[in-house]
Amino acid sequence: MSAKTLLVELFTEELPPKALGRLGEAFAAGLEAGLRKRGFVAEGAPVAVYATPRRLAAAVAGVAPATQPRAIEVKLMPVAVGLSPDGQPTPALVKKLAAAGLAGIDPAKLKRRVDGKAETLFADSTVPSTPLAEGLQAALDEAIAGLPIPKVMSYQLADGSTTVQFVRPAHGLVALHGDTVVPVKALGLAAGRTTHGHRFEGARDIELAHADEYAGRLAAEGAVIASFAERRAEILSQLEAAAAREGAGLGPVADVDALLDEVTALVERPKVFTGRFEREFLDVPAECLVLTMRQNQKYFPLFDGEGRLTEKFLIVSNLRPADPSRIVQGNERVVRPRLADARFFFETDRRTKLADRVPQLAAIVYHGKLGTLGERVERLRKLATRIQSNLPRGAKGMPYADRAALLAKADLVTLMVGEFPELQGIMGKYYALADDEEPSVVRAIEQHYWPRFAGDKLPEGDVSIAVALADRLDALAGLFSIGQVPTGDKDPFGLRRAALGVIRILAERGLDLDFHELVKHALEPFGAAAAVPLEDFVYERLRGYLRESGFTTHQVEAVVAQRPARFDELRARLEAVAAFAKLPESEALAAANKRVKNILEKSGRSDGVDPDLFMQEEERRLHAALAALSPQVEASVAGGDFGAALLAVASIRGDVDAFFDRVLVNAEEPAVRANRLALLTGLERVLNRVADISRLAA
Repeated sequence: MSAKTLLVELFTEELPPKALGRLGEAFAAGLEAGLRKRGFVAEGAPVAVYATPRRLAAAVAGVAPATQPRAIEVKLMPVAVGLSPDGQPTPALVKKLAAAGLAGIDPAKLKRRVDGKAETLFADSTVPSTPLAEGLQAALDEAIAGLPIPKVMSYQLADGSTTVQFVRPAHGLVALHGDTVVPVKALGLAAGRTTHGHRFEGARDIELAHADEYAGRLAAEGAVIASFAERRAEILSQLEAAAAREGAGLGPVADVDALLDEVTALVERPKVFTGRFEREFLDVPAECLVLTMRQNQKYFPLFDGEGRLTEKFLIVSNLRPADPSRIVQGNERVVRPRLADARFFFETDRRTKLADRVPQLAAIVYHGKLGTLGERVERLRKLATRIQSNLPRGAKGMPYADRAALLAKADLVTLMVGEFPELQGIMGKYYALADDEEPSVVRAIEQHYWPRFAGDKLPEGDVSIAVALADRLDALAGLFSIGQVPTGDKDPFGLRRAALGVIRILAERGLDLDFHELVKHALEPFGAAAAVPLEDFVYERLRGYLRESGFTTHQVEAVVAQRPARFDELRARLEAVAAFAKLPESEALAAANKRVKNILEKSGRSDGVDPDLFMQEEERRLHAALAALSPQVEASVAGGDFGAALLAVASIRGDVDAFFDRVLVNAEEPAVRANRLALLTGLERVLNRVADISRLAA
């Protein structure tokens, strides 16, 4: 028999839509990996991935009906253990041979070879051919066990006693190798060749004659687009065409993608229709309407050419009736109460000013060990105003930073945010605007949550930046002070995201702020004990952030190892280090710097070089070179020209090499030795003024 396509399908009840794409990919990948591991398919074999609301399937091309017998060499045991002095097999060897399927083999046919420190016995053997049914059963079991199931269900089989666990109850299993059913089992089901079409518009049962006809017959007879990727592309094409007919757009791609994936997982035969709602609802903030349409109804709102929300939206239906009016009208009837609720929440919330809601925060627990939200707001006010005092607007912006921090969390007790937590900050902005708050305060209430995720926008303006930094630093300081530190993949309070937010704001907004001082101020209400672990945590996030910016591990470590206080200088320092690493002097100076650090860490650092104690010309030359170089390096660093500073450092290579070639640092005379250590202390200071270049030699 020749290699053929292998089709495996699990037919289930409706699978969780947010996980369907991952489940489909994992099922196909796991199946292919299991078959390849067992020798049934070659590396790189084409794999078709299928996933619909009611099925996971994969078609693997070029699958052999059985593996080929193959010769192997079996390692047995040391000769001294396996053979008696007269060359006869010991009981241990007999037992080992039996276990390996080699019982009765002539000991003379065993090979001897030194393995490690002992002469060892080996035997030639043959792995017999394995039929596909056996290999597929193992691969299928592994693929199912390895699925990233968000939540497992337990259900009983038809016998009323057997309990099975899977993401959803399974009702059918197809396993076809070409035109032949492979007799495997899974989840209490025996494999066959019958799949099922669309619940309402396709054939109930489709008897597959061959694995290769799966997708085609499902589409033609079952009214099902089996491929998740093809179905997604079809939906997007229909959405874009429908939007174009209305002279509108779908909005930013990032906002559409997640919903598109979810809708693709909800339909098997997509058809897009256009619905409308009353224009009066557009008086409600667009974010509220968009969220309720996308999150609750899975609709795609439409936007005009200037990005404003329109009264039109797109529906992705799982039916294709000749007259779609009932579907459209039904969805329009459903969306109106949702939009009316949003309008009610908005209008009711506006009757109470944000400032009047602040006292309610005192009744909400932020954390059992960190007090209420009201107490947290007071901490934010103090920290935000302190940060603001060091920003360009300085003291002039402090009243606004204080006001923004006071109001920043007030929208958490509004009806709208209670219904849609995703709108916190956004609704605060609208309510503050209605309350005639100062523009920088309005902006800060929304933007203090920025960045919300990797690549998100950063806060703009002093007040927004001050409150955003205060919000993250207070969370880090408070939670670290009570030992709530992220472990492994667990980060329930989002502290990794908070740390990255601090890094991005400081670095990308070019803020002349001292990170160590920020941590010190944030920890004042909690005590300074958590300072080191908190800073370590942030610096570890900083390493990852800088590596993602394109710098090497050694370059990043050269800068971060010094625990820099100014994150706004990081890129300039790294670019200077990257340029320095290309110089012919860099390798020797990095090695020399490493040597200097080792000597000083062992013998101790000291200051106060006495030229009268120099015994050799190389000492004098190095001291003179450092005396000339230090002011130049300091001036370059002070001016932010780190490249010039490191270029100047490179000029000292010859004097450094000569010193280490001819001068014994640990001289017998104590005064001479101390003087040479002081000279090396000065050298270390210059070499590491921009970065710890010894890390480049790691």
